[in-house]
Amino acid sequence: MTAMAGSGGTVRLIGVSKQFGQFAAIRGVDLDVRSGEFCVFVGPSGCGKSTLLRMIAGLEEVSAGDIEIGGRRVTQLEPGDRGVAMVFQNYALYPHKTVFENMAFALRNERRPNGEIKQRVHDVAEMLQIGQLLRRKPKQLSGGQRQRVAIGRAIVRNPEVFLFDEPMSNLDAALRGQTRAELAALHRRLGVTTVFVTHDQTEAMTLGDRIVVLRDGKIEQVGAPLDIYNAPCNTFVATFIGAPPMNLIPAEPLGRSADGIRVRLAGGVELTVPGATAAANPVLVGIRPEHLAPAPAGSAGAIAAEVELVEHLGATTIVSARSQAGQLCLQLAGQQPVRAGERIDVAPCGKLHPFDHNGLRCQ
Repeated sequence: MTAMAGSGGTVRLIGVSKQFGQFAAIRGVDLDVRSGEFCVFVGPSGCGKSTLLRMIAGLEEVSAGDIEIGGRRVTQLEPGDRGVAMVFQNYALYPHKTVFENMAFALRNERRPNGEIKQRVHDVAEMLQIGQLLRRKPKQLSGGQRQRVAIGRAIVRNPEVFLFDEPMSNLDAALRGQTRAELAALHRRLGVTTVFVTHDQTEAMTLGDRIVVLRDGKIEQVGAPLDIYNAPCNTFVATFIGAPPMNLIPAEPLGRSADGIRVRLAGGVELTVPGATAAANPVLVGIRPEHLAPAPAGSAGAIAAEVELVEHLGATTIVSARSQAGQLCLQLAGQQPVRAGERIDVAPCGKLHPFDHNGLRCQ
């Protein structure tokens, strides 16, 4: 029953749009999800990621465009005919049925033989380590156990595509971390194409083979997690992907050199943005918090600032400071002796990201 790696179906969205009256929830989305891929839809609340997932599942009608799964056009097909299985945010378990009955429900509707149903449910229950829970009802389970049952109910159907709609939003922080690891391991084992919706960029970065960043019903950027992190296409992606978010500092372009573009930051500090050779002039320079560091007082290229808040997290120290260049955030390794009210100088110690007046990357 277990799928082999890469055996999932492809998902293709072609000019997909969704209207709710005059409101455009999804606006002309084109996307190819590869066979066996773990693809994450991420974005702020209201960006359309869950609506897009529900359209793939057949739970929302498509206003325009087409959807293909495994090479089949499924735009007008009922949810049960699309070869997908969905795990919902609230798990959607039948409270009056046992765990076994919940997991077996779809198979019974397909009129599978009782022997096959029993075998498949027990196989999946053992895989998810919930075999001892099969006689219990949902009210007797913890949140993490209910989630495993919901995932198991999807797996027993042996679908072409798994669809997850924020399945970890009801779990506490510790259980979320554990569940992320379990989902990643499960995907490696089954190899089924997976589309996963979340507003949590940490989940997106740690789970996805590719991330689809959405805003206002449109795709902003698609790529591998570190590709997006290292080269965000615009200021929205730059500040949404990464925690703490990227610092954006107003800048005045001074001209090009052999090394890149020379800019003057707000506050007067001048520096060169390496590799920035596009015709557009940068008016914002992005610096990741881990790419700002304390510098010797008065050193060239340093920004004078006053510490406003220090968050000691053990492995890292997060420093918020106010400067003439604007509000700055630093992420320092280890436990740093920094205190609120101190004057510090900070300087870039890593990659710089130039953006133009439209918020688009200049490279």
